[in-house]
Amino acid sequence: MSTATTTTPLSTTPAGSPDKGTGPARTPAGEGRIGLQANLRHIGALARRNALQIKQDPESMFDAVLMPIIFILLFVYVFGGAIAGKSNNDAYVNYVTPGLMAMMGMNIAMAVGSGVNEDFKKGVMDRFRTMPIARSSVLIAKIVVEVGRMLIATAILLGMGFLLGMEVKTSVLELFAAIGLSMVFGASLMWIFILLGLTMKTTQAVQGSRCWS
Repeated sequence: MSTATTTTPLSTTPAGSPDKGTGPARTPAGEGRIGLQANLRHIGALARRNALQIKQDPESMFDAVLMPIIFILLFVYVFGGAIAGKSNNDAYVNYVTPGLMAMMGMNIAMAVGSGVNEDFKKGVMDRFRTMPIARSSVLIAKIVVEVGRMLIATAILLGMGFLLGMEVKTSVLELFAAIGLSMVFGASLMWIFILLGLTMKTTQAVQGSRCWS
């Protein structure tokens, strides 16, 4: 009389891992998401990178340093005499300076769109996509640095305006409120030009879009 023996096959699946047929493994909650603290850290690192690029290429600051001086001298001493008369230059400076503040925001916003377009051509954005960072941190860091450049341009413009006879007829708080409003206006234009830089094929097309924006 023979007896049959049965053996139970050993499982080759490591302990704690799901067997086949039980469904995909569950990932821990929140894995793959970037928290607020990490996002802020990435924005700071990328903003520092953009600032170091400006330090290595000081010529990129010419639009923020020279254009306010050129514009206010051009509008006051070339166009101002024909528009306001030679005897009303002081009043014309008070009139034209706020408009030039908005123009500075337009020029710097156009430079942002052109820079984003060039980054895509050089493959910088593709490199950022492979890094474990939030996609929004790249654009927000760009905006932060460019708003700083716009603050420098506005400070130079106001300094030239005071040298040419501009007077603040309201309070200092209202002056700072006007500066803050121009920063918000410039930052909003930067987002528009970033969109143009992402969609248009050439840098010249981004720069030409200023005519109808």
